Amino acid sequence: MSMMLRMALRSCHLSPFMRLCRMSTEASKVSSRLSSLGLLRTQGLIGGKWSDAHDRKTLKVENPATGELIADIPFMGRKETTDAISAAYNAFHSWSKLTGSERSKILRKWYDLLISHKEDLGQLITLEQGKPLQEANGEVGYGAAFIEFYAEEAKRIYGDIIPPTSADRRLFVLKQPVGVVGAITPWNFPFAMITRKVGPALACGCTVVVKPSELTPLTALAAAELGLQAGIPPGVLNVVMGNAPEIGDTLLASSQVRKITFTGSTAVGKKLMAGAASTVKKVSLELGGNAPVIVFDDAELDVAVKGAIAAKFRNSGQTCVCANRILVQEGIYDQFANAFAKGVEQLQVGNGFAEGVAQGPLINQAAVEKVESHIHDALSKGANVIVGGKRHSLGLTFYEPTVIGNVNTEMKISREEVFGPVAPLFRFRTEQEAIEIANNTNAGLAAYLYTTNISRLWRVSEALEYGIVSANEGLFSTEVAPFGGFKESGLGREGSKYGVDEYLEMKYLCLGNLKSA
Repeated sequence: MSMMLRMALRSCHLSPFMRLCRMSTEASKVSSRLSSLGLLRTQGLIGGKWSDAHDRKTLKVENPATGELIADIPFMGRKETTDAISAAYNAFHSWSKLTGSERSKILRKWYDLLISHKEDLGQLITLEQGKPLQEANGEVGYGAAFIEFYAEEAKRIYGDIIPPTSADRRLFVLKQPVGVVGAITPWNFPFAMITRKVGPALACGCTVVVKPSELTPLTALAAAELGLQAGIPPGVLNVVMGNAPEIGDTLLASSQVRKITFTGSTAVGKKLMAGAASTVKKVSLELGGNAPVIVFDDAELDVAVKGAIAAKFRNSGQTCVCANRILVQEGIYDQFANAFAKGVEQLQVGNGFAEGVAQGPLINQAAVEKVESHIHDALSKGANVIVGGKRHSLGLTFYEPTVIGNVNTEMKISREEVFGPVAPLFRFRTEQEAIEIANNTNAGLAAYLYTTNISRLWRVSEALEYGIVSANEGLFSTEVAPFGGFKESGLGREGSKYGVDEYLEMKYLCLGNLKSA
């Protein structure tokens, strides 16, 4: 056997330890490259200046695929957040007085820089969050699209003229920026969840204090760096991270902060909503989901399988619109389950930088333990594992893509968001039963359905109590459509022309006693 063949065979049978070593080397190269480009920022941004915590405390940011340290970031709290709020408040007057066209030009420059660094930002997302590089690049394109869209909308914030009730009056509606915005964002989309909030806020004339997740702050800091390069003035965009409760409480307590926008868990969203009441702030919340996928007997099987896999396993199942319950009509159940399981078995798990990887690690051990808890509960109540069902041989927080069958509504996975790569299959008999199961939840963010019957498509879409319904399509997110939920999945909408309304106040102006000539 030739030396070259022996080496090739050896590389095909690398142990999990050796594969992790290769991951570590790749991540190190990426980190060094980002640092040389000035995009690996490790300080907060307050008033246009990069800043450490006042007491020099730091927090570690680790690569979930390897467990290795990427960077130490400032562990900021009340003092730094207060400084950031003051900077945003002081910058608000001048920024809000710019014309929409002037703000638009700055946002457009920011968009251009984000796109020119698309691959760099994608690598940074994979480095600190773990998602496959192709997905990460997709997130950058998606997230940057919000900046482009709202650069255009900045010039289209219209008021209104109301026909007067009296000849000597003129009645107008003005729309003005709400003021300083506190934006609290999650770790699962460390880029797009920021641009989806900051884009419309800046377009309207607001200034912003961003608190990214402590697990994934580096992408936010890189985006802010490019914002400064684009000409966003000091204080208009600020970034603080560290002590999450302290930062959140400071944003809530400040009378200078006039709006809170949050994406994250329902439990935290409720606390923020309650806290905002003390100063009566505007609040928009994009919270947890419990998304059903309804597959009817008349569905096109290949389309349903492909769409359900995309909806379930994107970002390792760690999105608020991931399929959490797959409801399959009994006539197609076995056929769908077999095809779906075969598709899931083909998903490659590994480091997001490796070619062909479809699923990266979960974000941390707590996420793995939650997945294990849901699976154990389901199995104890009669479910069975069809595919996967255990930690991956790569170790750390890698988990096998999993399909479980014979799931029912008594199981925890039916009621709670699993936020991991677990697809539970339910049987149903009638259309009405499917609708009742789908709506039997406090959540109402996104739902999916597969059918070739157009009448059923309309009936079911209108009956589902969800802010988003995607029919015969597993990936629906776009900057031009409103994103948000019903019930405990949140308040308000992000994206589209409707997204600007969340950052505006409406003022009624009455001009009276006008004298005729």
